[in-house]
Amino acid sequence: MQSRFLTAVSLGLSVFCASVVTAQAQMYDADGRYSGGQTSRRYELFGGTSYVGSIKRSTVSAPGNYAPGTIIVNTTERRLYLVQDGGTALKYGIGVGRVGFTWAGTTQVVAKKEWPDWTPPSQMLARRPDLPRFMKGGPENPLGARAMYLGSSLYRIHGSNEPETIGQAVSSGCFRLLNDDVIDLYDRVKVGAKVIVMR
Repeated sequence: MQSRFLTAVSLGLSVFCASVVTAQAQMYDADGRYSGGQTSRRYELFGGTSYVGSIKRSTVSAPGNYAPGTIIVNTTERRLYLVQDGGTALKYGIGVGRVGFTWAGTTQVVAKKEWPDWTPPSQMLARRPDLPRFMKGGPENPLGARAMYLGSSLYRIHGSNEPETIGQAVSSGCFRLLNDDVIDLYDRVKVGAKVIVMR
């Protein structure tokens, strides 16, 4: 009996230790940076992924009197709110535009894509001619697991293969979330949803 217990404990510890992963990769950034192989520590437990220092998704009071389904992006807070019924909102941590690339206004979600391909726009290629001209969708793609396209602009709400940048001002105007969060948001947001971006 005692040997079975020790075997079970040993197996449990092995699974736990095997689930702790340090991720390191050199990746292109959809907003024109190159990560240079930054390391972010992540923990994969019970089918989910959590990153050290990550901003937890939470339910809060809605930030104003907006219709359910409205997305509010607060670039100063570096938070995105999805307004729900009953005066609440889901709050997500986001990465926002760096100095010189912030913007504000009202737009809407015009398209949604799962594991989107990435084609850097000409403006970005002019700044960064070393970037690839096309990158197929997938885990290494800088747009991450999902993308929601905003109006007629080049801006998107998208996932990220650089989780350490969430909560930072690093992009060229897009809003990035952890892949787990962008999948959650994507499943809740409809094409046509109103998006209000405020500084």
